[in-house]
Amino acid sequence: MTNVTPNWDELFALSQRESSDRSLIERLLGHWSSAHGAQAVALYHERGAQFERDCAIGADDFPEIHDPTAPTAEMGKYAMLRLPGSALFFAPAGTPLLDSSTLLLAQAARARRLARQLQEQRFQANYRGVELEALYDVGLKIASTLDPDALSEEILPLAVSLLDARRGALYLSSETGYHRARTFGGDAAEQFAVNDAALERFLAGEGTAPASLLPGARHLLGAAIEAEGVALGFLAVGDKESRRGVGPFKASDGRTLGLFANQAAIALQNARLHQQALEKERLEREMSLASEIQRQILPKGAPEVPGYDFAGWNRPARQVGGDYYDFLRLPAGRLGLAVGDVSGKGMPAALLVSTLHSALRLLPERDGIGAAFLERLNEHFLESSTANKFVTLFLAELDLETGLFDYLNAGHNPGLLLRANGEIEQLGAGGLPLGLLPGARYRVQSSRLDTGDLLCLYSDGITECSDVQGEEFGAERLADLLRAHANAPVTEVARAIDHACVEFAQGQPQGDDQTVLLVRRG
Repeated sequence: MTNVTPNWDELFALSQRESSDRSLIERLLGHWSSAHGAQAVALYHERGAQFERDCAIGADDFPEIHDPTAPTAEMGKYAMLRLPGSALFFAPAGTPLLDSSTLLLAQAARARRLARQLQEQRFQANYRGVELEALYDVGLKIASTLDPDALSEEILPLAVSLLDARRGALYLSSETGYHRARTFGGDAAEQFAVNDAALERFLAGEGTAPASLLPGARHLLGAAIEAEGVALGFLAVGDKESRRGVGPFKASDGRTLGLFANQAAIALQNARLHQQALEKERLEREMSLASEIQRQILPKGAPEVPGYDFAGWNRPARQVGGDYYDFLRLPAGRLGLAVGDVSGKGMPAALLVSTLHSALRLLPERDGIGAAFLERLNEHFLESSTANKFVTLFLAELDLETGLFDYLNAGHNPGLLLRANGEIEQLGAGGLPLGLLPGARYRVQSSRLDTGDLLCLYSDGITECSDVQGEEFGAERLADLLRAHANAPVTEVARAIDHACVEFAQGQPQGDDQTVLLVRRG
């Protein structure tokens, strides 16, 4: 073994340049090889239970991947020196000293490994953004399809593409169980029983897939398609493709497939309801399906958050309506508030409400409240709805810790913010209704809910409620009613608004859908 002095100036210069980390490793490998009399040496990094080759000098038969549990013949002639998170393989075999060259190489390997991990994390973050973008687009696409056969043809290719899978199958439920509706890339079992225990464990992420599901696939991922607790079917994909070839799915892929399955459930349920309604008279068909859609998408109750009280209600003018409201769970202790009003009545309005609901349900997986989101939604409504259809929307993002909230008002009625001192602030529009004009722009505005403040969002069916003389209820009466119930629980305030509108109408038929959403900070 010879004592070789490295070129410190060269090594120091290489260490200062981020783009030269591989060159630095190669120089240090060469120095280590000379210092320890090795003819060939390679640096590997740990990746799970395996080792992945980084750099090698002196030989070209080092494999890309080394599995310690199944050593290959190629690695049998090499000795191994373990480093933190890495390993050196070298020949001829010997007992290396833990000298300065080994220490330098270990530190450089650690720095390179951390840099590669950071690079991979950045890639995964960017990839996740692209993945969510794709999920948003395909969710909107299938939400507008009402033909069950056409929808089942769209769902599976979109799922396979979204997950970069080589195989896939879509199963839909029937009276006898799950029957195969579509396959991609290979054969699949014809049907499964609804109570198949192995299938249930697989869809719950707690077990392996039944052998007959996608025969020959090595890696499988599945998600149930359910709506309101009713099983509509399930999706299965197999063998994720990447630059390294076919491999297993990531943990995030399970969440992506689950979100897509939720969108597919909404679309399939809407399509099935529509198909059933086509067998009835036109008026009955329109009312029945739209009413069912609204029952599915409106909140079943108010969220429970310490320090806040929430309430909301919706009453359509007919059996179906075009009003919408929702509470959206967002990351990092935030809550989304939405009140929308689709122009028109009946089935077309209800379908557009369903599309709006699908888009807003994907909002937490994207970037949250923002003008760009409304601009894209505006373009989608322009492309997917008729010229006389548009949507007014009030959308807010509330920081539950501070009470601060950003909001966008796309041509909707001004929100009313009742301060604890009795003053009323109006939260006016910051852009045109969605689906009205191409290229519309929207402005984000901000306010704050302080202790004792009450926020009231509503549709124009409240303020435009008319009495027998044709006089409207108006925003002034609504503001006075809020002041009169400033200290009452929000559920009582909601009932008071309902009672006041009914009493004011004096038996007149309800002319428009009515919706109210209330938030008080305690």
